[in-house]
Amino acid sequence: MVIDIHAHPVIYDAICQDKERVTFRKQSFGLYKSNPTPMEHIFRVLDHAGVDKTVLLAEDYSSEMGQPIVTNQEIKQLVDLAPERFIGFASVDPRNPDAAAQLRQAFEELGLSGLKLNLSHLRMKPDDDRLKPLYALCQSTGKPVMFHAGMSWEPNSPAKYSRPILFEDVAVEYPELRFCLAHLGWPWVEETAMMVLKYRHVYTDTATVFMGSPKDYYRQIFLDNMDPGWLQNSLFQKVMYGSNYPRFRQERVKAGLEALPIRDDVKKAVLGENAQVFLGWKEDRYD
Repeated sequence: MVIDIHAHPVIYDAICQDKERVTFRKQSFGLYKSNPTPMEHIFRVLDHAGVDKTVLLAEDYSSEMGQPIVTNQEIKQLVDLAPERFIGFASVDPRNPDAAAQLRQAFEELGLSGLKLNLSHLRMKPDDDRLKPLYALCQSTGKPVMFHAGMSWEPNSPAKYSRPILFEDVAVEYPELRFCLAHLGWPWVEETAMMVLKYRHVYTDTATVFMGSPKDYYRQIFLDNMDPGWLQNSLFQKVMYGSNYPRFRQERVKAGLEALPIRDDVKKAVLGENAQVFLGWKEDRYD
């Protein structure tokens, strides 16, 4: 099973009926030239890429924006359209006093499968006290957290809040909390590697192509920035395929990973097996 662990449905046309919301969403997310994409095309793209399931991420900065970029209810609407293809992650704004209650509702009433947070946009460090009720709820319910890590394309999102090393206190204080430091934490790739190597429940994803083609970029990251043996021998259980769609196309990202000169079992783990553990569908393979 191939799982894209990181996609943003900001221009899926099933949730783009309100033109004002579409304009707001594109400006807030930084997709200025994109237009709503028919769902039929979305499914064709997934089929062409050979992607079985995709995690769709909500995005909520409502305390400053007045409304989420993508609401939890919109994610639920998309999941209901194709529950065999879509997995929904909630988002809440931790600056809102009822954030924990909203997140519990998203899990219990909407059936969403995890939490998405971009602390760069929120301008909050990972050890902020306002985040702790969310961490505790996710840990107690077994729901994973998708953190943005490293550089963010979103406007007004300083990278310093999402440096991978800053999340170490979260891993220590919440040892059973599964969380992903997305985008390989670029440019702090070595910090990301340390975090996923040291902490059993910390993962990363490939939802990033900052330089050149996916093929060239992943070769640079996994064979040059890292020793070729790092992924195959030490990190193979902790890296997940993520596309960051619509910023990057699923098929190009997947092809770039498949072109790496690594063992087939490692490719299989990256493309789907690790995501199943992260999502809580399978037990991890640690001794």
